[in-house]
Amino acid sequence: MSKTDLFDLTGKVAIITGASSGLGVQMAKALARQGADIAILARRVDKLKTVAKEIRELGVRCLPVSCDVTNTAHIQKAIAEIMAEYGRIDILVNNAGNGGTGPAEEMTDATWHQTVAVDMDGVFFMAREVGKQMIRQGSGRIINIASMYGMVGNMAIGTACYHAAKGGVVNLTRALAAEWSKNGITVNSICPGYFETELTTDVLNTESFTQYMKGTVPVGRYGKEGELDAAVVFLSSDASSYVTGVNLPVDGGYTCV
Repeated sequence: MSKTDLFDLTGKVAIITGASSGLGVQMAKALARQGADIAILARRVDKLKTVAKEIRELGVRCLPVSCDVTNTAHIQKAIAEIMAEYGRIDILVNNAGNGGTGPAEEMTDATWHQTVAVDMDGVFFMAREVGKQMIRQGSGRIINIASMYGMVGNMAIGTACYHAAKGGVVNLTRALAAEWSKNGITVNSICPGYFETELTTDVLNTESFTQYMKGTVPVGRYGKEGELDAAVVFLSSDASSYVTGVNLPVDGGYTCV
C-alpha cells in the first residue's frame, strides 16, 4: 500500500448521522475530501439539503436522508434509500446526539429518557441495522461518536444523563468490536472534548467556562473546526485495519489529568 493510498476512500460509501450541523457536517466533509460518497442523515431536511450541496461541490455524491435515529422503522427506510442509491455501505459515523443538563437530584424522567434515547439507543439501533448490511458485505467501519464525558465525570455542569449515555456508547463500542470482528467489521469510537458547535457555543464562550477550561484542559482551549477530521478519516480508512474496540479521546488532554 503506497503512502498516497493509505487514507484514500474513493469508491467507499459513508453514512454520517446528525449531519445537518456542527461536527457531523465537518466529519462528512472530511470523508468527502478523501473521495467517499456520502449519505447525511438528520431530522432537519432543509439543512441537510444545504449541506448536501456543499459536499457535492467537493466532487463526490451526497444523498440527504431524513431519519430519526430513535425510530427503527425510520432507520430501515433510510438504509433502503441509501442502498438503492449506492448499493453498499462501507462506513457509519454514529454522530447524532443531544445532551440534557441539570443537577442529578432535579433531573426529570423526560430529560433522562430523551438523552439516553438519542445518545445511546440511537447509536445501537443505527449500528444494528447498518451492521446487517456490513455483515452481508463482509466488511465495514463503524465509528461511534461518544464523548470524553463517557470516560470521566465533570464538576462544571450537571449532566448525569449524558455521562451515562456516552459511557454506554464507550462499552457498546467494545462489545460490537468483539462480536463483529469475525465479519470483517471494525468498531471504534471517538471521544471528543469541548468543541464549539451550535449546541455548545453559548456555554463555551462564557468567561466562567473559559477559566474552567484553562484549569482542566492541558492545551487550555476548546477544539477548533477540523480537529476531529484526522481521527474520523483514520478510523474509516484502510490505515486502521488492525484497530478495533478503541475509544479515542480528542480532548486536548482533559482525560489524561
